[in-house]
Amino acid sequence: MKNRPRIVFYGTPEIAVASLKSLVDAGYIITGVVTAPDRLAGRGLKVHFSPVKEFALRHDLLLFQPANLKDPGFQDQLRLLEPDLQVVVAFRMLPKEVWSLPPMGTFNLHASLLPQYRGAAPINWVLINGETKTGVTTFFIDERIDTGNIIFSETIAIHPEETAGELHDKLMVAGAGLVVKTIKGIESGKIPAHPQNEMQDPGSGPLKMAPKIHKEDCRINWENEALTVFNFIRGMSPHPGAFTELVASDGSSFYLKVFSVQQEIQPHGVSPGTIACDGKTYLKIAVRNGFIHLTKVQPSGRKAMSSLDFLKGYGTHFI
Repeated sequence: MKNRPRIVFYGTPEIAVASLKSLVDAGYIITGVVTAPDRLAGRGLKVHFSPVKEFALRHDLLLFQPANLKDPGFQDQLRLLEPDLQVVVAFRMLPKEVWSLPPMGTFNLHASLLPQYRGAAPINWVLINGETKTGVTTFFIDERIDTGNIIFSETIAIHPEETAGELHDKLMVAGAGLVVKTIKGIESGKIPAHPQNEMQDPGSGPLKMAPKIHKEDCRINWENEALTVFNFIRGMSPHPGAFTELVASDGSSFYLKVFSVQQEIQPHGVSPGTIACDGKTYLKIAVRNGFIHLTKVQPSGRKAMSSLDFLKGYGTHFI
C-alpha cells in the first residue's frame, strides 16, 4: 500500500471546494477531479465554470467533466488513474462501476445527520421543519441514495434565526474537517462504519426526507402560522428563494422573492394573505396567528433590497 492514498474527488458547488481545499492543504494526492460540464449562464449566455473546476484549474489538478458517468471512455480514464479512494461532495449519483472501483472504497459527505434528511436539499429542509440541530455525515456509497454505512458524523446547533445560506457556510467548514478525519480513519484501517438503521434514534419518529426543491415549492403559503412561514422563508434564503405575488390596493401586482422577515404574533380578524402597509415604514402580511413583516425582498427584474427601499419606490401602490 502506498504511503498516502491516491484520491479522485467528485464535486461541483462551493460547499465541495472547501473539502477539496482541505485535502490539498493536508498534502493528499489528488489524482483527478470530476465536476459537472460547463454551462451557459447569464443574459449573455456566457460559459460558466463550476466552483470546483475553478479551484482545480488554479491548482493544476487533472480535471474531468463527463456528461455521462457510465461512458466507457470516462471509466477507462478512471482506471488508468488507479485511485485507492474516492471522495464525493455535492455531486450526482455515481454508477456502481465508478463507486466500486477503488480498493479503499468511495465515501460521500452529506449535510445532515443521517439517516435523517436523505436527499438533495438537507440544509433547506432542516430549517423549513424548524429543527434545532443538524450536522454533517460521511458514509460509504452503496447502490441506493444516501443509505450506505456511516463512518463519522458531527452535530451542529442551529440558531433560531439562521438562514440556509448561513447554515450552509457553517456546514461547509465542518464538512471539510470531517472529510480529512474520515480519510485518516480509513488510512488507519480503524473506522467505526455502522449501518444507518443502527444510527436511528428510536424516539425520533419517522425518517424525514430532503427532496429536491422545485420552483413551485418555493411559494409562500400565508395560510400557515407565523413560525411556519418564518421557518419556510429562512429555509429558502438566499437560494432558491421563497416567493409571493402581492396584489396592491390599486390593483397592481408584484412578484417578490422574500429573503428575510420578522414575526408579529397577535390576534386579528383579517384573512390570511391580507396586506397591511402604511406606504413608508412597514409592509406586512397577515397569517393565521399574526403578521409577517417583510424586511428584505427582491422585486422581479431588480436586485435584492430592504423593505424600506422597496416602499420608497412602490409604497404608494399599497396605501
